[in-house]
Amino acid sequence: MARSLYEWLWQHEFWLPPGITWEDMQESEDTHYPQPRDLLLSIPFALILVVIRCAFERAIALPLSTKLGVRDKQRPKVQPNPVLETFYSTRHKNPEEGELLSLAKQCDLPVRKVEKWFRHRRNMDRPSLSKKFSEACWRFTFYIISFFTGLTVLYNKPWLWDHRECWTGYPQQPLQPSLFWYYMLELSFYWSLVFTLPFDVKRKDFKEQIVHHAATIFLISFSYCANYIRIGTLVMVIHDASDCFLEPTKIFNYMKWKKTCDSLFMIFSAVFLISRLVIYPYTVLYNTYYYSMEIFQPFFGYYFVNVLLIILQLLHVFWSCLIIHMVYKFILQGTMEKDMRSDTEESDKDEERNKIKEKEKNGTTYFSNVTSNGYIQRNGSEPLDNRAHLANGHAKER
Repeated sequence: MARSLYEWLWQHEFWLPPGITWEDMQESEDTHYPQPRDLLLSIPFALILVVIRCAFERAIALPLSTKLGVRDKQRPKVQPNPVLETFYSTRHKNPEEGELLSLAKQCDLPVRKVEKWFRHRRNMDRPSLSKKFSEACWRFTFYIISFFTGLTVLYNKPWLWDHRECWTGYPQQPLQPSLFWYYMLELSFYWSLVFTLPFDVKRKDFKEQIVHHAATIFLISFSYCANYIRIGTLVMVIHDASDCFLEPTKIFNYMKWKKTCDSLFMIFSAVFLISRLVIYPYTVLYNTYYYSMEIFQPFFGYYFVNVLLIILQLLHVFWSCLIIHMVYKFILQGTMEKDMRSDTEESDKDEERNKIKEKEKNGTTYFSNVTSNGYIQRNGSEPLDNRAHLANGHAKER
């Protein structure tokens, strides 16, 4: 049954243009074509990258973060409580009001203390600033190496300059060793990201990142099996270009170098929007959708690769909207708000919400009122302005 499924899956009608069979793709001593079994090498290579990453973060990134002044916040430790810990581990980390009341009765504690325990317990699980710094350093190092590796491999290739060359002789395009290793480098890296996903910082666009990694792995794997090597290399170089600026932006943000961070973010935004919304659609989407039809007629593999490329483009549009919104805010306010794309964890919102609730309970919440008199405080203990008004109508500065 497994053999029948294998034979059905790899029918040449699915993956090759009309008139081409797998017999036409047989290798010889001097000619090598991509083989699906080669992709299995990416798994051990990915595990090697994970080991290299762990060594890099421990030996280089963490000491570097200390030297550059990246300091982790001191978070209070919670008092051991088996009942609350069991609920935290087995149920969920942010109990509702009814659950808080029930837990407070079981532990014979005030509700406020139970709520505070859960807030501190969540904070203990939040990633430290040095961990974020280390992750950003590793990705920056990889993207720089990968981007310049791609440029080195492609600078003398004709399809980098003339996109119609992507289809000359397709699918009988021999696989060059440099292209093979470039593919293995990229595919292994994305597999390593999947392997470390449970341990990495969980960000706001976590679900989109999973879709992105899955689509990227499928796209790289399929493009290799169907010998879309030339178009695949263009996709990888385009993606690495903007990522080279994103990671150092995060690094300087963690270092509190605000002006450098803002400047790099503006450069990243420009590179991202141009590469993902202009260069990618023309160089890749238009290329695969129209130029390829000058060589062969549509078939299943043609539609499949275009669907994967369009999924990536939809993700580009999603992230571009967030980036444009951040740039708009920056232009209006002159300062960069929190990273809406991926640098804020989900637990940040919970903590801010809990702080607001706690202040409201204490009666110390302030609200702004845009009036000519300045600000108003809810409990009325402060005057409307920072000046003391005297009975004779004159104002004396405090």
